[in-house]
Amino acid sequence: MFSISKRSEVEPFHAMDVLAEATKRRAAGHPVISMAVGQPSHPAPQAALEAARAALAEGRIGYTDALGTARLKSALAWHYKDRHGLEIDPTRIAITTGSSAGFNLAFLSLFDAGDAVAIARPGYPAYRNILGALGLKVLEVPVTAETQFTLTPQSLEAAQKESGMTLKGVLLASPANPTGTVTGRDGLQALADYCAAHSIAFISDEIYHGLTFAGEAASALELTDEAIAINSFSKYYCMTGWRIGWMVLPERLVRPIERVAQSLYISPPELSQIAATAALGAGAELDGYKASYATNRDLLMRRLPQIGFSIASPMDGAFYAYLDVTRFTNDSMGFARRMLAEIDVAATPGLDFDPLEGNRTLRLSYAGSQAEIAEAVERIAAWLK
Repeated sequence: MFSISKRSEVEPFHAMDVLAEATKRRAAGHPVISMAVGQPSHPAPQAALEAARAALAEGRIGYTDALGTARLKSALAWHYKDRHGLEIDPTRIAITTGSSAGFNLAFLSLFDAGDAVAIARPGYPAYRNILGALGLKVLEVPVTAETQFTLTPQSLEAAQKESGMTLKGVLLASPANPTGTVTGRDGLQALADYCAAHSIAFISDEIYHGLTFAGEAASALELTDEAIAINSFSKYYCMTGWRIGWMVLPERLVRPIERVAQSLYISPPELSQIAATAALGAGAELDGYKASYATNRDLLMRRLPQIGFSIASPMDGAFYAYLDVTRFTNDSMGFARRMLAEIDVAATPGLDFDPLEGNRTLRLSYAGSQAEIAEAVERIAAWLK
């Protein structure tokens, strides 16, 4: 029986906690600008909205196959052909209730309690929390300028030697949250080869694909059929609340994943699957949204150093700036609380991503509108003075 350990007495100020507090302040009439959560400011693509409206008008929304509709899986297979030149059998694709369900399904199907899985530090906190809740050991491997802010075979070897753990899985995100790291083709190939040589499951988090501003936007699927690729319609497709994602699996894992999915989720929501199928054809509209993030990125890369922040890692992909705030504080949690309370700008303290050194860092999301991001930066600049 799995159990979740009790929280410590002093709880970290997590991104969702920041969002909740920002929502309360906004409801009370405060002019809050949230740079805390990776929530695109743009609506879902028009084609997705129109498809959903038509489906609702028909009124026939129900269960689908546990791993999703054939139509959406076929559309995703076409997507991989168009974007990556890959021939993916649609039967290898599993539609999930957001990428979060994909991680649950992967971890439950691949690992036994007590197995060790490596993730990057700093990294997305839900990895650590889900793995821990399922009774798995988490090996957090520091990523620095020396490792080009990504996992490498050498860093995995060193971390295993130091910890005494033997890895059963490696989870890598590219582009990464919070660092924005884009792991290039050579780096992905090195990890894929290392995992294959040591019988380690390789899970590739690709939910920020489509949002690469520098470097190679390669998929692990281009390099190995053994990777488990997890993706989502939340970020590039601006469909966070639709809770729809997908996995591409080695053929041998399709049935095990299906059996777990049937028990945990029955099926992904059909309305969201209909909308997502339409969203896959909205590339021109979505690339326009991406251009607005690029404008925000350029502004932050220019202004943040001017007002005293050091950018802690390259902003090559996703839509985050990960900042070193030690010029102002060694308590990023308190800093974030004050910033929200005093100037109504919400940001996420680094402890969410790095429990060891995150007191010195802060993450800003630039997925908001250009006007909001510009206003937030000027509020912060004035406040720091």
